Amino acid sequence: MSAAYATFGLAPAMRAGGVLAGGAYQAHRDFVDFVVDGRSLLFRLSDLDAVSPLAADVPPAIFTAQVRALLLEAGAPLPGGRYVVYGCPECADLGCGAVTAVIERDGDDYVWRDFAWQTEERADLNLNGYHGMGPFRFRGEEYRAALRSLLDGTDPRTARRRVLLIGARVALLAKLAAALRTIGIGADIAHDAERVPPEELRGYGAVAFGRAAGPETRAAVRRAFARAGVDVAHVDGLAPIVPLLVAQIEHALDPTPAEGRRLTRLVTADGEAGVEVTSPCRVVLTAHRLDRLHRTHTRALFDGVLEPGHHRIPLDTRAVKGESFVVARTTGSVLVEAMTR
Repeated sequence: MSAAYATFGLAPAMRAGGVLAGGAYQAHRDFVDFVVDGRSLLFRLSDLDAVSPLAADVPPAIFTAQVRALLLEAGAPLPGGRYVVYGCPECADLGCGAVTAVIERDGDDYVWRDFAWQTEERADLNLNGYHGMGPFRFRGEEYRAALRSLLDGTDPRTARRRVLLIGARVALLAKLAAALRTIGIGADIAHDAERVPPEELRGYGAVAFGRAAGPETRAAVRRAFARAGVDVAHVDGLAPIVPLLVAQIEHALDPTPAEGRRLTRLVTADGEAGVEVTSPCRVVLTAHRLDRLHRTHTRALFDGVLEPGHHRIPLDTRAVKGESFVVARTTGSVLVEAMTR
């Protein structure tokens, strides 16, 4: 085992939810990610759709138990001293697969080793081990301080996962609110924010405006949030298309620091998309278009694994003609751009 030390830290992260092509839903999950030597541990696992056990939407007692387990203040949940590091974002069931590791003490140090993909009670390192990953040795003081900070008030459950929807098209806003609630994001509808008490405004992480909301309405809403002393993300709805608006709101609510994101750039112009990623990951591009009769059309454009760097992806010109928009998704983030000519 290497005697070299790795740094240990935590960072807010998100598994982007959304309304996918075909009408399927993907749950939104906020969680705390593990950062080893300044880099997300999840990103070292290539394209894995998973969240850590430190998720924002688990009951407080379970969250606390997960933290104490990682501090080795409780017994390992799996044979061989193994702990779940990342699990299924939809159900957290081991049968769906999970990344596990042996976590142990060595003097005052903590060691994470023998990483494996596990779907049964016992791991098969020869068949499903992440060979070449770890072991990681963390200094005890740094490790304990990071995890105990979650029990001292720096809790991801305090994240504001609600959005205030402002607009004139009540039927559209109702559909949007229902879609957001389905994936795990709270949503409320209002004509303005003048009569919303400040304490309620402080519970929102974003405010989204429909295209019919005029400059005066938008300015008044911004003033109301400013008076309440809360800084929220502002989303200007690109078009009355529910999956597109959900993607815009998901991006606005993303708590992940910019330097910790996989998908960092999306540019759309002249029949192609420019996409930049920081680690190998699956990228899905979807087009949403309004025709001359304001009917909505959705088409998948690209689905593949991209290596780190900038990529130029040709798009089907029929799918992005007229008033159209492109949504780019990875397992952890989502970006939206209007198609320019």
